[in-house]
Amino acid sequence: MKIVPAKKIQGKVTRVLKAQGDDFVSQDVDALELTYGGVKNDYHEGPIRASGAREPWYPRGTEMRNERQLSILSEEELSEIAQTMEIEKVDAGWIGANLVMEGIPNLTYLPPRTLLMFDGGVTIRVDGDNGPCKYAGAEIARNLGETAEELKNTKTALNFVKAAQMKRGLVGWVEREGVIKPGEGFTARIWHQWIYE
Repeated sequence: MKIVPAKKIQGKVTRVLKAQGDDFVSQDVDALELTYGGVKNDYHEGPIRASGAREPWYPRGTEMRNERQLSILSEEELSEIAQTMEIEKVDAGWIGANLVMEGIPNLTYLPPRTLLMFDGGVTIRVDGDNGPCKYAGAEIARNLGETAEELKNTKTALNFVKAAQMKRGLVGWVEREGVIKPGEGFTARIWHQWIYE
């Protein structure tokens, strides 16, 4: 079995956002205050959550650990998604980001267990990639000014699902509390890896 050695990659935070309403859409804030429950006062805050379509092995609504406390996106991948969709931009807030970063090639491919260690002391543990969904795509369509009829047809939403495969970023949870601000540097500590056959 081939084992790929551990490594570190440096990156930088470009935006921090919070979903302060009653849905996943997020807005820019000056700083993110993180506790072991996630982003303070964010839509996804909490140590537990209800299972949904992503966990078909549980009855929907089953209490489970919240491994999706944060949504982490890449400036580079957002640009690639917009290019593929042939639109001007995909704003990170439209699809519920908490952190937007630059400098990590293929951010969405960072493996589970990767540690994102921020210069200010916060550590986030990556759970895995965040599969794109039509709800985020519908929010993009709404922000592009599509009509209610167009939104029903969800062409843009479905285009997003295709365009964002393995570019939708990561989800993770807080391993070490603190505050993250835009412009802050971080190190991605990637564990040694292998393919289990």
